[in-house]
Amino acid sequence: MGGSARIDRGMPRCRRPGGEVLMTHVPDGGRGDGPWVDPPSAMRAPADARQGGGPARGEPGGRGSGATRFAPGDSGQRGPGDRPEERAPWRVEGAPPPGEGGRSKPPEWSRILRRFWWLVVLGLLVNWVVATVLLSPQREAVSYTFFWQQAQANNVKEITSTGDTIEGEFRGPVKYPPDDAKAKEVTRFTTQRPAFADDGLGKLLLGNKVTVNARPPDAAPLWQQLLVGFGPTLLFLGLLVWFMRRGAAGLGGLGGIGRSRAKLYQPESGPRTTFGDVAGIDEVEDEVGEVVDFLRDPEKYRRLGATIPKGVLLSGPPGTGKTLLARAVAGEAGVPFFHMSASEFIEMIVGVGASRVRDLFETAKKQAPAIIFIDELDAIGRARGGASIGGVDEREQTLNQILTEMDGFTGTEGVVVLAATNRSEILDSALLRPGRFDRRVVVSPPDQPGRQEILAVHTRHIPLAADVDLDAIASTTPGMVGADLRNLVNEAALLAARRGHTKVSAADFSDALEKIVLGAARKIMMSADERRRTAFHESGHALLGMLTPGADPVRKISIIPRGHSLGVTFQSPESDVYSYSEQYLRGRITAALGGRAAEELVYGEVTTGAESDLDQVSRLARQMVGRWGMSERIGPITVLPAEGQDQPLAGLDGSGPSQATRELIDFEARRIVDECYSQAVATLRSHRDQLDRLANALLEQESLDTDEAYAAAGVPRSARPDLHDTGLAYPLPRLRSRPAE
Repeated sequence: MGGSARIDRGMPRCRRPGGEVLMTHVPDGGRGDGPWVDPPSAMRAPADARQGGGPARGEPGGRGSGATRFAPGDSGQRGPGDRPEERAPWRVEGAPPPGEGGRSKPPEWSRILRRFWWLVVLGLLVNWVVATVLLSPQREAVSYTFFWQQAQANNVKEITSTGDTIEGEFRGPVKYPPDDAKAKEVTRFTTQRPAFADDGLGKLLLGNKVTVNARPPDAAPLWQQLLVGFGPTLLFLGLLVWFMRRGAAGLGGLGGIGRSRAKLYQPESGPRTTFGDVAGIDEVEDEVGEVVDFLRDPEKYRRLGATIPKGVLLSGPPGTGKTLLARAVAGEAGVPFFHMSASEFIEMIVGVGASRVRDLFETAKKQAPAIIFIDELDAIGRARGGASIGGVDEREQTLNQILTEMDGFTGTEGVVVLAATNRSEILDSALLRPGRFDRRVVVSPPDQPGRQEILAVHTRHIPLAADVDLDAIASTTPGMVGADLRNLVNEAALLAARRGHTKVSAADFSDALEKIVLGAARKIMMSADERRRTAFHESGHALLGMLTPGADPVRKISIIPRGHSLGVTFQSPESDVYSYSEQYLRGRITAALGGRAAEELVYGEVTTGAESDLDQVSRLARQMVGRWGMSERIGPITVLPAEGQDQPLAGLDGSGPSQATRELIDFEARRIVDECYSQAVATLRSHRDQLDRLANALLEQESLDTDEAYAAAGVPRSARPDLHDTGLAYPLPRLRSRPAE
């Protein structure tokens, strides 16, 4: 190779005086994000410049891995005591900067405070000097002769004499100098008495009753001197502190705008939340239990080479207990718990969110082992992309900083990131990959045993009557989550207190559930015809629920106006349902159309009272056809998006269903609804007597529970072979309501 080193293709060059210098890229800790630095000596030094038989610096087997810098024209030869200048990569994971121990130099607060107090003292002195000048009135210097003449003319009001200096005030303004055209009027004066004067001034002044003062004439009261001398400076300092405190409350403070606003919960600060306070989600507790065990005994896992998960993402519907579970993890592990909502990272000033993320993670590392909990992660974790106003997107900068902080963990820092979201499907894919959020835990609504456990937790400190059966309440509240059940227990206790009960009874729970689902009862006056029409409308729903296979059992019927409805029919399944058959869905549609069918059968016309029923029926029929493949003409394909994921522009770019397919969906949905409506009308026509008896009983009592409704209609429980009598009498929220017109 002669005296030149081998040059890789694509390596940039840089010309310097005295020769050519190659530039190579030194990776940052193997991650490939370091800067360009000078190449190793093996690539630049001639072969005859190497001393000894060992490898040159930068070659395999050499002592160093840094780059060697040569001066222009240097051949690479060094003396015995010479050492080449070395430059380390810009950043190496886990390696502290040279000479700094890996930490930035802390600010010298004592020096800053000393300078601040010197500035305060200087400001007070300047304020005092300026105030002294302002409080001292200006006096015109006059000649002693002029003063003597005014004294003889009895125009001197008062004087003060200090040595040979005489200061005073004339009784009336006079012009001085007297023979000058530009003379100005003088009231306050000062003059010097000659030492040789012997003119009987004292007798003259006393004879004219001039006041001779023993104090300086311009001396202001002490309170005025203090107020003017120090008041402005103190007022300025007070306003400065006030603005700083307001800034601290709004934007993190002047100079601290990027500080994290996370709330720190210390395990010893008060009552702890534990897994005993969390119920109904046992499988989720098992998932996060390993995190707790690792924080308690990390050596147990490190001996086997295991590392703690860097992040655990809790996703699920609102109210399922994600935040409560995170607090329980911190309480069980007994470590500091940093809680912050994702929206608190974002401010108007660009870069504040990223700065707060850095400060939050640095603070947590100092108190490790610790837990960082970010609530509502979707506020900043949405998938990146799209246009941003002004070319800078503060949310994306904050997300990028979170990705950097989580990716920079070494696995031994003892900091675990928990996050909660209701919309995991919109999160950025980089945030969800292993190495950041290693575990994704779905927190689903509890099943019946889970609801019973949740009710037991929330009723631990509530006196219950003997007729309260938590298992029965749990079985009649499918779909309710922990927050709903807690609200139900609290409303029942409030209702029992208003009624003067000493214990919460089953009736209190029943009425509380009606209030939560429908709202408080309204005291409105309905005409007899309107009331009768409402009774037949609700009776149509109820009777079809009793007779139609697949329909949910009837729990309660009422024609008491509540909220926006004039009447309501409660229907609920006997147990939790996770998949739906076509018979079940058609039964729900048939029962929902029972109110309209009853009005048409009895009155020969329909009203607007079936508005909410038709809305439910239309959405359910379209999903049967377009999502669940329950139409032979459409086939087993999905042509409609799930609820809440509709795209307004779908179909314009060719990605959605064709126009012919959409027309076929409408046709098939209409066919299913027409078939169910015909069945509803036929069933009510063949059971007209039972419809009349149920409506009359409802007009008389206004509300009927399960047993009363079946007895009034004369329908035996065995009329539905697909149902089993459970004896439950608690109402549950699947309702068919007749809205007020």
